[in-house]
This record gives sequence, structure tokens and C-alpha cells, in this order.
Amino acid sequence: MTETAAEPPLYFWTATRLRDAIRDGELSAVEVMTAFLDRTDATNDAVNVMVHRLPREEALALAAEADRAREAGEALGPLHGLPIAIKDLVDVAGMPTSRGSRAFAGRGPADADVPHVAKLRKAGALVIGKTNAPEFGVGTVTWNDVFGITRNPFDLDRHAGGSTGGVAAVAAGMLPFCDGSDSGGSLRYPASFCNAVGLRTTPGVVPAVAGGGSWSPHSVNGPVARTCRDAALLLTGMSGSDELSPLSARTRPTAELGAPRTAPLRVAWSEDLGELPISAQVRTVFAQTRARLEDAGVEIVDADVDFSGVGRAWEIIELVGWFSLLGRDPIDHPEKYRDDFARNVSEASGFSTAELIAAEDRRYRLFAAFAELLRSFDAFVCPGAPVVAPPAELPWVPQIEDEHFDRYFQWQRLACHLVMTGHPVLAMPAGFTSEGLPVGIQVVGRYGDDVELLAVGEQLELILDVVDVHPELG
Repeated sequence: MTETAAEPPLYFWTATRLRDAIRDGELSAVEVMTAFLDRTDATNDAVNVMVHRLPREEALALAAEADRAREAGEALGPLHGLPIAIKDLVDVAGMPTSRGSRAFAGRGPADADVPHVAKLRKAGALVIGKTNAPEFGVGTVTWNDVFGITRNPFDLDRHAGGSTGGVAAVAAGMLPFCDGSDSGGSLRYPASFCNAVGLRTTPGVVPAVAGGGSWSPHSVNGPVARTCRDAALLLTGMSGSDELSPLSARTRPTAELGAPRTAPLRVAWSEDLGELPISAQVRTVFAQTRARLEDAGVEIVDADVDFSGVGRAWEIIELVGWFSLLGRDPIDHPEKYRDDFARNVSEASGFSTAELIAAEDRRYRLFAAFAELLRSFDAFVCPGAPVVAPPAELPWVPQIEDEHFDRYFQWQRLACHLVMTGHPVLAMPAGFTSEGLPVGIQVVGRYGDDVELLAVGEQLELILDVVDVHPELG
């Protein structure tokens, strides 16, 4: 890894700085687009994250049109002229959606954008491709039988994390930011593995439609960036209500961050959510993170939250979601799907009404516990992931310390437990191991206060001072 020089290359400028430079005429959108396209050409073969790309001439034509609009004095959106790619789980007009699955590979281009992609275009973002994801987003590492493994830019022998494989593109400098989704850590584990920012938003802040959590708070869409300020910028472009997205109807509007927050911080702290195995490498960096924050004047108080039964409740809700999405097809035709996904759907088909009711009740009780806790604290903090980025040949992490796992989602519990709070959760860079591997933290904020959570994150970010450490690639 290397720390950014005084004047980094364009592809490592912050999205906010790039946006301002385009608006002010310091840079053209064509110059910015060219920098990212060249970087992708140089690095994507190694990282394997951009699974669909607009032809170069089409991407440059989008940028040229953005320049023409600025020169003509047209009203510009908050993301004007910035390139973005979309996670290959959702539809983008004119592009294929494989969902990382043999069952969907080879289908033609989608007819229309999902709501948050339409909003991104309206905000001025230039959609230039799709990013890799595991089959239907299952698991927190990105691999599938269609496109293969997405690798970590900090160590190509390791996973980038998942299911939001696009984090690797942001970390590597192929994109200034990207979108993602999260029902079990899919925005947060890859951010922790790649020294990036991923925000699991308050349900409804980013609109979702049928097949994407329209009625459920379980799976949400959110921004990925290199800094909290850039994540807030992207969130302004992808958030808002949609008439077909019922949870989005009453959410608060989002906004870019103002001046950096300077108010004293009081943070609740947990090393392991009271029960979960955490590797020695992560514990070491997490302890160093606490010391740095306390030295900077952050008040940290150890928190004791009851997470008993939450893992099983998440499992029931998650698996039922897959069954509701695909019905019996993975049961009747398991050869079309990866084994653990077909197993998920088969198991979900047998859950009882009593189990479903108990899971929803446990989710509400944890939501209420966090709402009460956060009346007294600005945020709740725990490790971003229980391990550093795992070796790329592993389909999932089978063991942490002395605990062995026989299901892929059991090593995700550090993220899954926080899904069940219903509150927004920010994953952000915290430090590096002695081997130079990124380690992150998760920061839980108050329900609906996503922008305030990003402001708190920026305050922590300025203390920890590691966001400008980038991988050596190309």
C-alpha cells in the first residue's frame, strides 16, 4: 500500500473535489471520464470487478454531453459528470442483469432502471457499467460461476468482500463511488476489507421496489465511497421517495455534509457484540482505534446490549426473503443455483408461522433497545468485520479463532446482528494490520439520521486519518 502523494492522480481525487472541478471548469467531464476509463483498463483484469462496461466511445459521449450542458448554463445535478457503475443485482436500462447466477446469465438488457438508478441519472451521474456480486448477493465475499472472483486491490490473493463487489472498483480507483445493497453485511464487510466507506441506510431512504425489499426493512440500498463526505454526496443522488416504494414515502431528505462536525463525541463501544469470535488481528487494530479516539477526546463507554436469539431471527427473515423472491425454482431445479443458495430456499419453505412471528418480535425488541441506547450516545461502534480479507480461494470463512462454521452466513453475524437493529450502520476505515491489510469499524447511528451518522463518521475519519491510503496497482 502507499499513502497518496500531495497531488494524487485524478482517479484518487475525492468525488466531491471532482464534482466541484467539473462545475467550476477546472476539469472537463471528458477528462475525468478518461482518467477512470484508463485506470479500469489498467487494473480490472487483476481485480475482476467491472463485469459489464459501456464501450469507451459511449462513455466518453456521455461525458461530452455533460460538458455541453455545463457550457450551456443548464441546471446541474449534485453528481453532474461523475461516472458510476451499478451492482449487478438490479436492472439498469440497456444493460444485462445476471445477478451472478447461471439461472440469469445470458438474458438480454433490461428495459428500465430501478428507482435509485433513475435518480442517479437525474442527479447527473453517468452510468457506465455493472459491478460483480455473488449469486443473488448471497455471502459476504464476491464470487460466482458467471464472472469469477473479485479480488482485493490491497492483496490480490484475497477477497474484496461482498456482496457489493463494487467496493473493489472504488478502492482501486476505477470509480469515484458506486452503489450497493445490504441485508447481512454486503456494504460493510467489503468496505472494511478495502479501506472504504459503505453505508447501510435507514430502510426507505433509498427507494426499493418489488424483489428488492419494497415492504421490508431487511435489505436496503446505499452508497459506497472513499470518504464519508463522498458517501453523503452520493446519497443525495440516490435517495428520495418513489410512488412504487412504500417505505420511501416518509423518509427525511438527505443532504451533502456541511462544515466538519466538531461537537464532543460520546460513543458506545463493543468489542464483539457480547458473544462473537473476533480474530486477534482485528482485535489489535480495534484496540489501537479506541486509543486514538480517546486520545483525541472522544468519550467511549463500553456497552452491554442483549443480542441473544438475534442470529436465528436474522437467519429466518433472510432465508424467507430468498424463498419469496424465487419461489420453488431453487428447490425444483437446484442444479441452476449454488448449493448453499438452494439449501437456503429449501429450508425457508419449512419455517412455521410461529418461527416467523418470533423472528419479527426479536427484531423489534432489538430496534427498541438501540433507539433507547442512542438517546445517550452519538453512535455505537464495533469492529467492521471479524477477520481481515480472507484468501480468495475460500468460498466463505469456515473458522474464526476456535469457532467453526458449517453455514456461510455464520461468519457474517457481526454484520447480521446490526441489520436487526433497523438503524443505519456505517462501515468506515479504521487502520491497518502489520501486514498492511485494512481493518474497519461499524458505526450505528440514530434511526433516520443517516446524514448525521455520516457527519459523525467524518469526525472519526479526521481523527483516524487513513482514508488516503490506497493500494498499489498498475
